[in-house]
Amino acid sequence: MATFASSGVAVTLQPKILLKLKGYIALTKPRIIELLLITTVPTMFLAKDGIPSLELILITVLGGTLAAGGANAFNMVIDRDIDAKMERTKGRPLVTKVLRPVEATFFAVILEVAAFVVFWAFVNLLSGILAVSAMAFYVGVYTVWLKRRSTQNIVIGGAAGAVPVLIGWSAVTDKISLVSVLLAFIIFLWTPPHFWALAVKYKEDYRAANVPMLPTVKTNQRTANEILIYSILVVALSVALIPLSSLKWAYAGSAVLSGLGLIGYSLLFKIRPSSKNAMKLFGFSITYLTIIFLSIAVDVLIFHR
Repeated sequence: MATFASSGVAVTLQPKILLKLKGYIALTKPRIIELLLITTVPTMFLAKDGIPSLELILITVLGGTLAAGGANAFNMVIDRDIDAKMERTKGRPLVTKVLRPVEATFFAVILEVAAFVVFWAFVNLLSGILAVSAMAFYVGVYTVWLKRRSTQNIVIGGAAGAVPVLIGWSAVTDKISLVSVLLAFIIFLWTPPHFWALAVKYKEDYRAANVPMLPTVKTNQRTANEILIYSILVVALSVALIPLSSLKWAYAGSAVLSGLGLIGYSLLFKIRPSSKNAMKLFGFSITYLTIIFLSIAVDVLIFHR
């Protein structure tokens, strides 16, 4: 039986309709969406200073999933030529011809329209505008403009990944506050260490596709230096959030301890800038962001009920 890789998972060839369905799911990059939602829901707890209604949480998660999925689908349509040149992405549904570009584009448009309608009808207009704006920035600024032209592609383009936090806050309050902006900046500063660490392992892929990710045009040592700077900045900001918000020791302890871990893995990569240590850093970076935002929800549940 033939197989194709979808988000890193081998999928057995089955009846055409089921194969296409799996292709559509792969277009949305589900694992990336999971990480975005991990940051959105705890932010809603902090914005509410308590527990938002289950209905609001579910609707916001639905709208956020649709918006992020549409943006990822647009990304795959635009990047299908370079995806075909990279081992990590050559199994994506547009490369394997499971889906045609027109099908994927239509699917992406439907998801984005649905996301805006869900937010506007059941949450508020601001959240809908933020969701569509994040898609436009990710697709237009990152994918079309920066990704193939600048080593700062993921630094600037990563701002799109911070918008779900603003959406979570606005869903509860119908506005954006200083605290929500600081939370967004945490994700903004976290993105380069996270993505560059992965790019170290796959730098030959990016080089083959002529994508100037930092590790493909600079040495691992230079990349490690940049990663360490961003890691220190994100940890410093996460700690600075404590006196600027209502968060207490449950968040504070998690921010400090997990922050020391992130800086520690960044230092390890700086001392020995190998692909193995880069992947250790990449893995912990996901753990770090998860701890930071889950600790926000825990802190609210303990001290703000």
